[in-house]
Amino acid sequence: MKFRRKSADAEAASEISAGSEAADLVVPSGPFDIDDLPAEDDVPRVDLGSMLVAPGRDLELRLQVDEDEEEVQAVVLAGPEGALELRAFAAPRGGDLWSEIRPRLAADYAQRGGTATEREGRFGPELVCQVTVRTQDGRTGTQPSRVIGVNGSRWMLRATLMGRPAQDDAAAAPWEEAIEQIVIRRGAQAMPVGAALPLAMPPREQLVERPST
Repeated sequence: MKFRRKSADAEAASEISAGSEAADLVVPSGPFDIDDLPAEDDVPRVDLGSMLVAPGRDLELRLQVDEDEEEVQAVVLAGPEGALELRAFAAPRGGDLWSEIRPRLAADYAQRGGTATEREGRFGPELVCQVTVRTQDGRTGTQPSRVIGVNGSRWMLRATLMGRPAQDDAAAAPWEEAIEQIVIRRGAQAMPVGAALPLAMPPREQLVERPST
């Protein structure tokens, strides 16, 4: 879990300022393990089994479903300028699965003739990727993506930004805020490292059309 803290200078100043109590607060920032969710949290989320998601304003929640297996494979938050794909995986307790997976992802992009450049992002190390694709009209184009990984308690969340948010940090802000509100329900069952955490269709009462804004 990540916490946003003030700088050391700001903390020192707040100790001698009676009027800056709010600045002394440590604001928790997700993604969260369900056992670590702050008691005061009241964000409405869609329950998808191992993942609870708050789509946020102007983002539409979609599910990628394997129709043959009748299983939900991934969660997608889609907007006018791009999309965010979310997947969660089992990981060892106290491990760093994301550091193990990054080189494999980079090698996969290279094998497909693309590139994957590592950089430091809002959630730590991430990959900025480019791959050549063929468009529907037969032409070739470049597809950008940005792959973010977050290690949790026996889980890892992989979030892949596509479209303009993969190239423009300002445009990515709504999707990054949605990532911060994700809650993972890992469960106590034993699972192989790297296995996808099972997703489920949301409860019927949450299957409502969101009003346009």
